[in-house]
Amino acid sequence: MAYDIHIIGGGLAGSEAAWQLAKRGLKVRLSEMRGSGDMSPAHQTTGLAELVCSNSFRSDDHEKNAVGLLHHEMRQLDSLVMAAAAKAEVPAGSALAVDRDVFSAEVEAALAAQPTLEVVRERIDTLPAAGLTIIATGPLTAAALAGSIGQATGADSLAFFDAIAPIVYRDSIDMDICWMASRWDKGETKDYINCPMTREQYLAFHAGLMAGEKTEFREWEANTPYFEGCMPIEVMAERGVDTLRFGPMKPVGLDNPHEATPEFPGGRWPHAVVQLRQDNKLGTIWNMVGFQTKLKHAEQVRLFRTIPGLENAEFARLGGLHRNTFLNSPELLDRQLRLKSAPHIRFAGQVTGCEGYVESSAVGLMAGLMAAAEISGTPWTPPPRTTALGALLSHITGDAEADSYQPMNINFGLFPPPPAEVKKKQRKEAYTARAKQDLAGWLTAV
Repeated sequence: MAYDIHIIGGGLAGSEAAWQLAKRGLKVRLSEMRGSGDMSPAHQTTGLAELVCSNSFRSDDHEKNAVGLLHHEMRQLDSLVMAAAAKAEVPAGSALAVDRDVFSAEVEAALAAQPTLEVVRERIDTLPAAGLTIIATGPLTAAALAGSIGQATGADSLAFFDAIAPIVYRDSIDMDICWMASRWDKGETKDYINCPMTREQYLAFHAGLMAGEKTEFREWEANTPYFEGCMPIEVMAERGVDTLRFGPMKPVGLDNPHEATPEFPGGRWPHAVVQLRQDNKLGTIWNMVGFQTKLKHAEQVRLFRTIPGLENAEFARLGGLHRNTFLNSPELLDRQLRLKSAPHIRFAGQVTGCEGYVESSAVGLMAGLMAAAEISGTPWTPPPRTTALGALLSHITGDAEADSYQPMNINFGLFPPPPAEVKKKQRKEAYTARAKQDLAGWLTAV
């Protein structure tokens, strides 16, 4: 049939976008490679919205948890993914986990029941030259299409192992131990938080890096190179005990003011320094500079909390390593997820640089709403920044720094902070209460 919009990719984001468009009576062509004779190396079935890794959508607590809040907001917008998850739910405490086969079948059945939606099992190798399109091919975009995207965006390569650095909540850093300064700081700028280490602390940390349990590669990932700008810190540590002291943990030019004496009024240089750099415009989350890692999550928490000043660190995101395909969205996409150089094309899901099942689905949902508004000639009003949907969209399309953009899960560090008078123990509730109120107002308005 003739169609109003073409969606490429039948994963979580593509399925959610297709649902949002088709239930509004728009004609949708949904192209999915699996089932046409081609399979990605990670998928096991031809079912739409197959869950490749975990079967968990993480916490369902919408009173204190950012991803639980995102669940709530998606339910308010009649999300197919959340409806299918409710039907496929299995016991998992406060988390939302599903039977993955039941979940995929529920998504596929709901889409098949839409009379204006056609699912076509076909591989698309190039970006369409015309016609409204949503690309939702995920982190394992097929090589030919990835090459076409790369040509359109100017990227040399979209597929690599990206080792991701941990991100720490600013208010969990002990500033009685750390201090603000830039290297060779003379008072003009103080852009980094610095965590000092003695020789003994550094040697113990280096030994911990070498001994820590690391993520293993899958067979189909074996020939994927590291992203050169994100070499795992433990790989650097393997090159010699002092390699990190001449790299990301270089102490020179960083006098510790907490060690100031009459003889050394500027303080003393530590043996090594861990630096954290502001990661968002709000200043609520800070990334550990140069600390990309493939250590397993439990090892990261244990080891990184041995760093002076981070003993009580709370992490907005832990480090990771996986083959990924994603755009530098703050640079390439406009505020409606459209490719600036070809605005008939939108991107959705993990390819935009969000991370996680729920986040991918949420971006697919918003891409569907944006496209529906465009087709109907209705102005698009984005959800407020104070909501989980709005915070995630803002991170992808402009709040994050383009030169250091990395995939991100939803977390409260992406939200504007609550009023200063809100006590730390009540902040999570303050975030969610404000978000629910603002989402309700937005829904009424649109």
